[in-house]
Amino acid sequence: MITIIPDTPENVAAFKASGEITREDFENLVIPHVKTKVNTFNELNYLLLLDTDLNNFTAGAWLQDALLGLQNITKWNRAAIVTDKKAVQNFTEIFSVLMPGEFRSFDKDDLYNAICWCAEGKQKDI
Repeated sequence: MITIIPDTPENVAAFKASGEITREDFENLVIPHVKTKVNTFNELNYLLLLDTDLNNFTAGAWLQDALLGLQNITKWNRAAIVTDKKAVQNFTEIFSVLMPGEFRSFDKDDLYNAICWCAEGKQKDI
């Protein structure tokens, strides 16, 4: 399931993924929410708190995730992937070279800084 992370800056589309992630999660929540942000801000600042294993994403979810990236390819500004999984963090850093915009990974205990960076392009001193 994907849920919107509440109380984040208005210019950030922030989501938490937990349990099984399906195509419907993207179609019913992620894509409409992202579309609203892009239409409002003319750019996409995206944060995903990954609180599930990647094998919990169905094939349909992976397809929708890929389509989300392609549909908004010119609008990506910043994307933060928050996870303690080193393989995902490494992939994010490599992926950042291929996509427009900035992509960064953050540890789960650094969620606050991930949100700040996603919104403003800089981290905050806690």
